[in-house]
Amino acid sequence: MIMFAVLSIGVTLLLVLLLARPTGLYMARVFNYEPSGLDKWFGWIEKPIFALGGIRRDHQSWKQYALSAVLSNLVMILLVYLIFRVQKFLPLNPSGIENMEPMLAFNTAISFMTNTNLQHYSGESGLSYLSQMIAIVFMMFTGPSTGLAVGIAFIRGLAGKPLGNFFVDLTRSITRIYLPIAFVTAFIFIALGVPQTLDATATAQTIGGAVQEIARGPVGSFLSIKELGNNGGGFFGVNSAHPFENPDGISNALQIVLMLLLVTAFPFTYGKMVGNAKQGRVLFVSMAMLFIVMLGISLSAESAGNPALNALGIQHEQGSMEGKEARFGVAQSSLYSVVTTASETGAVNTMHDTLTPIAGLITLANMMLNTVFGGVGVGFINVLMYAMIGVFLSGLMVGRTPEFLGKKIEGREMKLIAVTMLIQPLLILAPTALALHTNPDTISNPGFHGLTQALYEFTSSAANNGSGFEGLGDNTPFWNITTGIVMYLGRYFSMVTMLAVVGSLAVKKPVPETSGTFRTDNALFAGVFLVTVLIVGALTFFPALVLGPVAEQLTLMP
Repeated sequence: MIMFAVLSIGVTLLLVLLLARPTGLYMARVFNYEPSGLDKWFGWIEKPIFALGGIRRDHQSWKQYALSAVLSNLVMILLVYLIFRVQKFLPLNPSGIENMEPMLAFNTAISFMTNTNLQHYSGESGLSYLSQMIAIVFMMFTGPSTGLAVGIAFIRGLAGKPLGNFFVDLTRSITRIYLPIAFVTAFIFIALGVPQTLDATATAQTIGGAVQEIARGPVGSFLSIKELGNNGGGFFGVNSAHPFENPDGISNALQIVLMLLLVTAFPFTYGKMVGNAKQGRVLFVSMAMLFIVMLGISLSAESAGNPALNALGIQHEQGSMEGKEARFGVAQSSLYSVVTTASETGAVNTMHDTLTPIAGLITLANMMLNTVFGGVGVGFINVLMYAMIGVFLSGLMVGRTPEFLGKKIEGREMKLIAVTMLIQPLLILAPTALALHTNPDTISNPGFHGLTQALYEFTSSAANNGSGFEGLGDNTPFWNITTGIVMYLGRYFSMVTMLAVVGSLAVKKPVPETSGTFRTDNALFAGVFLVTVLIVGALTFFPALVLGPVAEQLTLMP
């Protein structure tokens, strides 16, 4: 059984590894503004979009690029908010779903547009088919495409090139990457048994004579972009633990591959675009090492199970099966929990609230660091931010002005990076303290586990992950407003500040490489990068983690 579990995990991750480099090189071609063979395949759909929107391939400054991203996303938030508020009166609502109330609509619109997909409603009972298709799925394409576009602009700036045009990059992200892959994989999911229908909820009579309402809908098309775009929001309330959303082991493996596909490819895109493929590989290997360590700890903790139950001799032979689907078991559930938080997707095939404290800590750590691959585009910006911090600290230790890709990193850039680093712990820790003080009645568990529930909710919001630890009465004005604000600031604040960093670097003259230049494409740099992530990133949240999952683990020890 153990060997089979290890083999299944190995095969899935090997498939991701084989796809990462070719996908990364393809993305580099997509965002090259020079004419290419891809134009004849996608030009027919892009040209009308550019003409209708008045979009030209002129280059924007970092301020124009950032303003275009933030304002366009804000307009989209307002549009989908209106759809949620009047869905009762719109077509494609065969189950008669009511209008979404204002605070929940506010939270949901921000959640999906920021690529977070935090859900304070149950998927099948909160939205009509029309809302799912033209609001939720619409944002599932435009939200991750925004992050991808900003990530590409950041890379261009580091390479000393113009940042490009946000609207061109947004369009190409959808037409050349997300739409083709999602279209094909949607059919695969449907073939595996995922429903795709506009019929109303089915009514069935059970063997015991009871009447059961069975929710269904256009799930296949929803599911493919949910995973590919690192969205994670579920069509059903229990997300990918639902048999209609994740029927079997093959669909589970495909979901994992889709979650990791673009985020593992991005380092290769970076290496190609900056002309230093070796540095891209170094960053990929560094993140992969962090991922393997996180996965190993989670698997070990879940396989060992609850120490208190072990002492009583009543632990399940597979480990901790609490909150898990029997068709996936401990190994695939642990893998899924690490993948979904490492890639900032947020989909779940097991309830994270029921994970052992150490496995729960791993999901938190993935989101807090946001560098174990991280979300597509913006997650890699986080990786490069830590790389710059590592280079800066190394330069200080040897008394040399730090350089990254031939550009000096000076006071202006480090101030912006410092502000970017400080915003995430502020967005996580301050609201968590406020929630524990003012809303303890909405937290289902007392003590250390209750603290972790609140901490997880705001960590998931700030990192734009969207998975829930559950156990919270979160559909209240307090949770809807606070997490909405945290999701919005967590998404766009770092986008703007890091574009400002690359805007500052872009105008600097390249510095010739000398024998004293600190190389960023070797094993030494990989070590510096990992140490920087662990020391600067992890220690920021260490006290909160000790008060939550670590303290809970100690209480379970016999």
